[in-house]
Amino acid sequence: MSIESQNVTDYPNSNTIFMVWKLNDGPQLKEAFQQLCALILNLNNSAFNRFPDSRASCVMGIGFHAWKKLNLSTTLPKELVNFEEIKGVKHTAVSTSGDLHFHLRADNNSLIFDMAIEISKLLAPVAESILEIHGFKYWDARSILGFVDGTENPHGEDRDYFAKIGDEDLQYKGGSYLFVQKYMHNMDAWKGLSTEQQERVIGRSKENDIEMSDTVKPSNSHIALANIEGENGEELKIVRDNMPFGSPSSNEFGTYFIAYSSTFSTTKKMLTNMFVGDPPGNYDRILDFSTAVTGTLFFVPTRNMLDEFSG
Repeated sequence: MSIESQNVTDYPNSNTIFMVWKLNDGPQLKEAFQQLCALILNLNNSAFNRFPDSRASCVMGIGFHAWKKLNLSTTLPKELVNFEEIKGVKHTAVSTSGDLHFHLRADNNSLIFDMAIEISKLLAPVAESILEIHGFKYWDARSILGFVDGTENPHGEDRDYFAKIGDEDLQYKGGSYLFVQKYMHNMDAWKGLSTEQQERVIGRSKENDIEMSDTVKPSNSHIALANIEGENGEELKIVRDNMPFGSPSSNEFGTYFIAYSSTFSTTKKMLTNMFVGDPPGNYDRILDFSTAVTGTLFFVPTRNMLDEFSG
C-alpha cells in the first residue's frame, strides 16, 4: 500500500485556524479519538470533492503525552519527545502543554470554520481547548512586523525531503514532526526603530525582501541565526507555514510559528541558535521584540495511520 501523508507541504492559504486541545481522562477517550481520526479523513475528502480548487485541508498532530495516554504504539517516532525549554541568557523558548494540534487552512474561510466546529463538537466531551488562533494572509505573505515571512522555505521536491520522514524511520515514513510557537510582538518598540534598524534585525530589505550580503548582515540578525547547516556543511531546512494574527483594538499582534520537518533535531538546532546564540550570548535580535509564549512538539501521522487509528 502506498504511503499517503497528511497535507504538510502545501503553501500557506489566505485563512488559517490553529487549535490545540488537551485530552481529559475517561473511558470515552479511546472511542472519541477513533472517531476523530475518521473525521479528519472525511473532512479532507469532503472538502476536496466539494471544492477542489479551495486548497482546503486539516492536518492533525499528536503530542508525546497524548501518544502515551492513547496507547497508540509502544515504539514512538524516534524524535517525538516532550519539548524541553531552551533557555538563553536573556530569552527562553518556553515549553507548554498540548495533546492534539489542528492546522486548518483554505482560501475560503467558511470551509475551515465549519471544520473547526465539527472537530470541537467531537472533542468537547473528552478534551479542553487551550488555544485557538485565526490567522490571515497579510499583504504579500508578510508578518505583522512588515517583512516577508517564509522566504527561506524549500520548494518543489525539497519540500517533501525536508518535511517528511524517510527511510531513517521506516515505521513512521511519510509522517512529520510539527513544532509550534505563538509569538507576541511589541509593536510600539518595533515601530520605534527606523527602517534601516529593522532591516538589520531581520537581515533583509523590508521593501524588496533581498537578503543582505554576509559582509553587511549582522551576526545576530534573524536570517544569520535561523539559517542552519549540518555537520558536513549541507543546508538544513524546515517547511514553515507561519501566519500573522492580531487584535487592533487591544494592541495585541503576533505570529504563529509552525514548522514541519523530517527530523525535530533540525528545528531544535535553529531554536538553539536563536535563543542561546551562536556563539552563546549572540542571540537572535528579533527576540527583543517578539516573545514566545508557547512551544510544543507534535507528530503528524500519515493518512494510513489515521485510518488504522480510526479502527
